[in-house]
Amino acid sequence: MPVSTPTIKYEKRNRIAYITLNRPEVLNALSRELSAGLREALEDFRDDKDALVAIMTGEGGRAFSAGMDLKERASLDAKGERRSPTRRGGGSFIDLEVFKPIIAAIDGFCVAGGLELSLQCDMRIATAKSEFGLPEPRWSLTAGYGLHNLSRMIPLGEALSMQLRGHRINAERAYQIGLIQEVVPDRETLFERAEAYAEEVKLCAPLAVQAIKQIVYYGRNLPVEYSQKIAGPLNAWVQASPDSVEGPKAFSEKRAPVWQSG
Repeated sequence: MPVSTPTIKYEKRNRIAYITLNRPEVLNALSRELSAGLREALEDFRDDKDALVAIMTGEGGRAFSAGMDLKERASLDAKGERRSPTRRGGGSFIDLEVFKPIIAAIDGFCVAGGLELSLQCDMRIATAKSEFGLPEPRWSLTAGYGLHNLSRMIPLGEALSMQLRGHRINAERAYQIGLIQEVVPDRETLFERAEAYAEEVKLCAPLAVQAIKQIVYYGRNLPVEYSQKIAGPLNAWVQASPDSVEGPKAFSEKRAPVWQSG
């Protein structure tokens, strides 16, 4: 994967992958080209054992992403081709499973497909000026990933209020209902906090972190007894690693652990 493409900036520093949506002139709208580049970046992050956590953001300071590129969609409609860049197949990223932590650093509009993309991240931090929404019904569209998952992440009434009215909420309200984990005053602080989150992830054993993410996502909609069955093999996988010996040993010796697994 190159360091950057015309629509995606991608780099890795200090075991952190930085993924930046790079179409600021159109509020980082999700075109087919951007979606394909995003998938390539996520695949590279997933497969790189040296990269432990990712930070995803939008270029320009006006938007994380305003969602589907509706001008491109209208052009495709005129040609009789209606597939969305965020639906399954082709250059889509929606169906890609990445079991390493991803932090969304949100600055500005985070709406429609942009909000859906942020929901695929595991933690979300936003500047105070940021706004969130699923305005699809105002354009005779329905959301995809967000329609199914928003109500599993925040109270049902709050999700339906956003979905049925197609309106936006501000960052403070998003924090109050649990949609985001922190509100910060400006873009500089946003990246400071996102990197602080990433550094805390890096303190944890990589295999344990990946197992936790899989257990939570696979098991969150199952009865506990079934979720525990899913957890069994993953827990065994973690316990079979050298890090399961290193962790308790480091604790007893009052030092930082040195993880061997990636």
